[in-house]
Amino acid sequence: MPGKECAERLRTDAERGLTPARAAQRLRDCGPNELAHPKKKSLLKRFLAQFSDFMVIILLIAAGISFVTSWIQRDSDYIDSIIILAIVVVNAITGMVQESRAEKALEALRRISSPRARVVRGGKEAVVPAPQLVPGDLVRLRAGDLVPADLRLVAAVDLKAEESALTGESVPSEKAADAVFPEGTPLGDRHNMMFSSCAVTAGHGSGLVVETGMRTQVGRIARMIGSQAAPQTPLQQRLARVGRTLGIGALAICFVIFIMGLFQRVDPLEMFLIAVSLAVAAIPEGLPAVVTITLAAGVRRMAAKRAIVRRLPAVETLGSASVICSDKTGTLTQNRMTVVELRTAGGVLAPDSPEGRRLLRMAALCTNCEISGGKVAGDPTEAAIVRAVSPGTLGADRRRYPRVLELPFSSARKRMTTVHRLPGGGYRAVTKGAPDFLFARCASGGAARQNEAMASAALRVLGVAYRDFGTIPRDREELETGMTFCGLIGMADPPRPEARGAVALCKRAGIRPIMITGDHAATAAAVAAQLGIAESRGDVLTGPELSRLSDAELKRNIYRYRVFARVSPEHKVRIVRAFQARGEVVAMTGDGVNDAPALRAADIGCAMGISGTEVAKAASDMILTDDNFATIVAAVREGRGIYENIKKTVHFLLSCNIGEILSVFVGFLLRLPFPLQPIQLLWVNLVTDSLPALALGVEPIDPKIMERRPVRRGESVFAGRMGYNIAVEGCLVGALSLLAYSIGRVFFDVDPAAPWIGRTMGFAVLSLSQVVHTFNMRSERSVFRSGLLPNRRLGLAAVACTFLQAAVIAFPALNALFRTTLLTASQWLVVAALSLAPLAVVELEKRLERAAPPPRRRAASAPGRRSRRSEK
Repeated sequence: MPGKECAERLRTDAERGLTPARAAQRLRDCGPNELAHPKKKSLLKRFLAQFSDFMVIILLIAAGISFVTSWIQRDSDYIDSIIILAIVVVNAITGMVQESRAEKALEALRRISSPRARVVRGGKEAVVPAPQLVPGDLVRLRAGDLVPADLRLVAAVDLKAEESALTGESVPSEKAADAVFPEGTPLGDRHNMMFSSCAVTAGHGSGLVVETGMRTQVGRIARMIGSQAAPQTPLQQRLARVGRTLGIGALAICFVIFIMGLFQRVDPLEMFLIAVSLAVAAIPEGLPAVVTITLAAGVRRMAAKRAIVRRLPAVETLGSASVICSDKTGTLTQNRMTVVELRTAGGVLAPDSPEGRRLLRMAALCTNCEISGGKVAGDPTEAAIVRAVSPGTLGADRRRYPRVLELPFSSARKRMTTVHRLPGGGYRAVTKGAPDFLFARCASGGAARQNEAMASAALRVLGVAYRDFGTIPRDREELETGMTFCGLIGMADPPRPEARGAVALCKRAGIRPIMITGDHAATAAAVAAQLGIAESRGDVLTGPELSRLSDAELKRNIYRYRVFARVSPEHKVRIVRAFQARGEVVAMTGDGVNDAPALRAADIGCAMGISGTEVAKAASDMILTDDNFATIVAAVREGRGIYENIKKTVHFLLSCNIGEILSVFVGFLLRLPFPLQPIQLLWVNLVTDSLPALALGVEPIDPKIMERRPVRRGESVFAGRMGYNIAVEGCLVGALSLLAYSIGRVFFDVDPAAPWIGRTMGFAVLSLSQVVHTFNMRSERSVFRSGLLPNRRLGLAAVACTFLQAAVIAFPALNALFRTTLLTASQWLVVAALSLAPLAVVELEKRLERAAPPPRRRAASAPGRRSRRSEK
């Protein structure tokens, strides 16, 4: 609607603004002009949230069963349940502390000065905090201001706004107060409006506040974010499935053993105790802590690489990412217009040639950029020209050729002319603007063809011409006729230097890079071609074309396109969901308000820390503090390494648990005295399993990890040979433990019905063979080639576990607690020989697999057990 009608509807004065009293009343009625902040979780809520994990719930149930068992036995130490609860609490504290640290890091990013606005109230101009603005306020704007609310312009002089954070346009939008547009006009085409959070790049003007806070365009997008539910990460989904499987398996073991014992007429209480000990053995009590600590270590490493993780489980999601949807402006490009090409009618000019320098210096005189401390402020297009000349050179030229007259740029004129006094007398008028206008006003030779070539490369082209006068003519039109054509300047928002390499690495890693932008299709296609994302215009789908596709059609055709141009926030969410519907794990990077809904809808959203808006940061899972697209690739590598290490720990812990179950279950089937006590099983689970597993979780990342395909959504943790290897290795560990138990019981125990030595030897072999087995998990290469140096923590963990295991056997004070007895030197030799057996067996398996012909190798298998032949 016209500005006058808008003022009447807002019940305000378009020249004097609201009275202070009415402004105060509207502030009470409408509330402050700010976006709603998400409510912070208390420490108690953060702590309790850690107990929602399925594995943690199983551990709590196990602790409860252990407590009840101790109570039935009248056992006053309750050591089993205490140890389980201690592990759960430590895990919860670790998760809570990490989330709190991430939020503090985010708060540090938000510590910027509160924006202020120049407002006219009662005819007097004042500077007030932006949150105090209300509908009807008259706000004054000038170059460099941030727009504090959504405004309907009532005055505009050469006014331009940089709206890339809202519309995706890299070129500032020209504004006109007298323009009127029909309802439903796209935001980027509403030239009579200024939108909250956008920057004024040139000119000055004033406008009436029409919307504030959550009712602005920024606020509407913020509300859209609230409707997007954050999805579970792939790691959460896979570990939840493992937890459910283990829980069901533990219950099945309890039931089968208990029923079998009743049929054999064993005392029900004794059978219940045996069943509970097996259930405890079936659950890797250390797994939640190992996963949490591994993720936390990854978070610290990623923070050192300038990526702040806001949600701990989201670390590994990037490792599973198969599609990265990235905004163009400011993420793949520098969001900084740059002179990239100079031409005359005769062809391309070198920037450092005499003709090139003359063209740039002439154009720089016809700019209004401010220079302070070597920095350039003003219209991005003009700033690009000034930077190409250098601020120092322009300063000298401005003093040598002082400006005496200006015909300002306007959307109607599409040109700007300045008149300068020449040192030897006379004047020179310099005009820059749309090439078509200049071609009509001066002899340009074949420059029109050069302009077409530059435009086809998606460059923003300005023409420059001049004319000398003895005196300034009275008719201003004469200044812009009969000119001498000087040349064409082609500008673009160039790609980041490291972006092309990052895109290429994504492709090698099996990740599909996708560009999503609000910019024009030609510009997007040109940038995408430079980066290697797309090859032709056929790879580009525009917003209007996307709107004509149903969700089913978009899902079916989503792989045909690499670039999506002129898209809205709703389009971005549809694109993300279409990829997700095809089974892809989608990461979304961006910095603008228009990226926020898709950041939330994606499996993981990565916002920019420097140029990113607060709305985008709040919607993200990760913040890249250096605004560098290449950082996302480093994060993907880190995420893959974390997932591989967690998968190795799952492999290790489950194979150990199978060994523990078999050693007890088979002994029961053979009607042997109970081979292991519950406290011994818990010791193995929580100490000699968990300490090496923690060290395994920080294993250095494989240098070739970015040459593998991403883990597919829904792919089992046991994909490839992992399930088979877990079963075989678990059976080996269990058999060795039973063998040691049998040797001790038959050859060393005085009373086979009370096999103290046999039980102690079986306990020692079960524990130490698992410590040795940890080194098998490190790599598909031979342990003698990989060595200990790359992961000193694993060596220290192995030494610590060996010492602790020896202590519970060698120290009489601990014998009663752990139901063990002292061993002789010959008995220790048997224990050592059997404990080293897993290393020999797995090394033999590795050698056989490396010697296997290529068809026997698998393309996708478990970490630590993939095709070893390729790693010779």
